[in-house]
Amino acid sequence: MLDNVPYFSYIISAFIGIGLAAATGFRVFLPMFVVSLASYFDWIPMNEHFDWLAGLPTLITTGIATIIEILAYYIPFVDHLLDTVSIPMATVAGSILFASQFAELGTFPQWALALIAGGGTAATISSGFAGIRAASTATTGGLGNSIVGTTETAGAGIMSILAMAAPVMAAIFAIITLIVVIIFGRKAWKKLRSSKDTSQRL
Repeated sequence: MLDNVPYFSYIISAFIGIGLAAATGFRVFLPMFVVSLASYFDWIPMNEHFDWLAGLPTLITTGIATIIEILAYYIPFVDHLLDTVSIPMATVAGSILFASQFAELGTFPQWALALIAGGGTAATISSGFAGIRAASTATTGGLGNSIVGTTETAGAGIMSILAMAAPVMAAIFAIITLIVVIIFGRKAWKKLRSSKDTSQRL
């Protein structure tokens, strides 16, 4: 019955795309690995324009990159170096995964929507957690960073699976995550700036 709803397929695609984009905001490569794995074993369909995501080379590459990325965030100082490149990388990854759900649209609307919705969602979440990690380093001396890193990995995994298994729930969680990250991310950045100003005065 829902199939008769106008533009229903696009709505579901948007939910899936937002969920996957949010997942890349937590971790860049884990969502791409999950999508590659699922499409490689034909658990989910993949448009011919994105067949490369279902290929074995992509599956192996993203799998290795996922392991390296997860472990690297538990190494002090390295996690902050990754934060400097994670935001643009998450934007690209989020845009690609979002665009993969709208391959039937024209090229311009497909990628314009992907950059705004997918890339914007991923960049917001990634930058928010970068601020939270920086504040954690400043307040706990880096001891709390492992908790932040574990939360990000768990968030990426859960959001990736939800996006494919329960798109509506994934979209709802993505919106909630955006709101929470924006609120706490801003507070974290402000706290970090105030602590830096205080140290400079001293």
